[in-house]
Amino acid sequence: MCGIAGYYNMSGAAASLETIHAMTATLRHRGPDGLDVFVEGAVALGHSRLAILDLTSAGQQPMSTADNLYTIVFNGEIYNYLELRQQLVSLGYNFKSRTDTEVVLNAYREWGADCVPRFNGMFAFCILDSRKRELFFARDRYGIKPLYYACFGDVFLFASEAKAFMRHPAFR
Repeated sequence: MCGIAGYYNMSGAAASLETIHAMTATLRHRGPDGLDVFVEGAVALGHSRLAILDLTSAGQQPMSTADNLYTIVFNGEIYNYLELRQQLVSLGYNFKSRTDTEVVLNAYREWGADCVPRFNGMFAFCILDSRKRELFFARDRYGIKPLYYACFGDVFLFASEAKAFMRHPAFR
């Protein structure tokens, strides 16, 4: 059970490392194996990790593609990730980890939003697509993995638990 959190300043104001660290810290109980954040311009992503599939640092999140065009925070498990990984390898993708997270990231790169119906599992994730300058969110069909979101003024917030919102200065 990992924890994800993040926000987007719709005004374009720079995201704060301190704020995303504080938001992600509220989810520490969901993933005691690591906590890391990513900030790019007005976007901040945070992840609290429970390491299961790849215990090495290669599985650390937020995870970016080698060219830094796509960055993901992911909570869940994709049961058919080995099959999808095999398909992606046949399409020329290389993997640095043995995680389902990296499979989701590359599946999005290859198929865009059409990747989601290919996933068999329980999941919630956010991918920053720096090329398109947009955030893409998805959650499993049954809502097993939580994904809360809200807007406060010109700030869009999301997290695995709504209590992470309380650590953002825009929260009311």
